[in-house]
Parts: sequence; C-alpha cells; structure tokens
Amino acid sequence: MMEIAIGIILGCCALGAGAAMIAGIGPGIGEGNAVAKACEAIGRQPECKGDVTTTMLMGCAVAETTGLYALVIAILLIFVAPGRFVDILMNSVK
Repeated sequence: MMEIAIGIILGCCALGAGAAMIAGIGPGIGEGNAVAKACEAIGRQPECKGDVTTTMLMGCAVAETTGLYALVIAILLIFVAPGRFVDILMNSVK
C-alpha cells in the first residue's frame, strides 16, 4: 500500500512540473511579438531606435521572469517536493 502512495506522489509531482513548464510558452510568444513590433517601429522611424530598443529589452526582461519562475517551480517539484511529501506520508503512518 505504501509503494502505491509513493508512486502517486512521484507521478503527481512529475505532472505538476510538466504543467508548470507550460508557462514557458508565454514568454517565448510575448518576446517574439515584442521584437517584431520593435523592428516594425524602427523601420517606420529609424531616429527613435535607441528608445524603442531600450523599452523592448526592458519588456523582454520582465516577460522572461515568468518563464524563470516556472522553471524554479518545476525544479522544486522534481527534486524537493517528492522527498518532503514522502516524509510526511511516512510520519503520518507511524
């Protein structure tokens, strides 16, 4: 019975990590769209290249944090959470 519970814990942690990494799609799409619009803006008004580039880089940096947070959560779910959950399970059985 205990082996089944541990298997469920490990499986759910893996599924949670995979679901967390779906958040990596958003920054990729957002940053690609931002760069496309920045290139379009520079093409229309080349004299404001510095302002557009600075704003685009700041926006891309902020958008990238979403993907980094998702990566941290996925790593925690893969390496830290299973051990904690198994410890809780073992302590509750005693």
